Amino acid sequence: MPFLKTHIPDLLIFEPRIWPDDRGYFYESYNQRTWEAEGLNVQFVQDNQARSTRGVLRGLHYQTGEMAQAKLVRVVFGEVLDVAVDLRPDSPTYGQSFTIRLSAENHRQLFVPRGFAHGYLVLSDEAEFVYKCDNFYSKAHEGGVRYDDPTLAIDWGFDLSQVLVSEKDLILPAFGEHLRAV
Repeated sequence: MPFLKTHIPDLLIFEPRIWPDDRGYFYESYNQRTWEAEGLNVQFVQDNQARSTRGVLRGLHYQTGEMAQAKLVRVVFGEVLDVAVDLRPDSPTYGQSFTIRLSAENHRQLFVPRGFAHGYLVLSDEAEFVYKCDNFYSKAHEGGVRYDDPTLAIDWGFDLSQVLVSEKDLILPAFGEHLRAV
């Protein structure tokens, strides 16, 4: 089975089957039938890609209300530490985070359901991060949480004084302050 459960309900690791040979390898990064066989009926509508350098930290972001997004994230070049935070108020794991190293070498992907904040930190010299979304981006519905929030206490495994963070991410609210309904 290519799906592994995490300690947070509905947050899944996808490990595709790899077919290596003397030319390299082949794998299906996404097959809707595989997802449906698992009971996951997600209809992705948008693909995004970002290239970043070591120490770039993007997040923690989410979309709210009718524009909430589920994501399937992966790395096609380099390595990142990927982080998802459960923001679902009725969830038994509300406020808990999950971290995983995603890389071009391990081919792992993380399915981040709606109701989560998400971010990542680039660990390699460069990385290309690719993700599918099940809803379109809406600036009016964007929200976020500070990456260095003391309540969340995320272990990024990196000296946070050395990270490169956008101005927008530096002014995100702390966890529990002005969280918009996800």
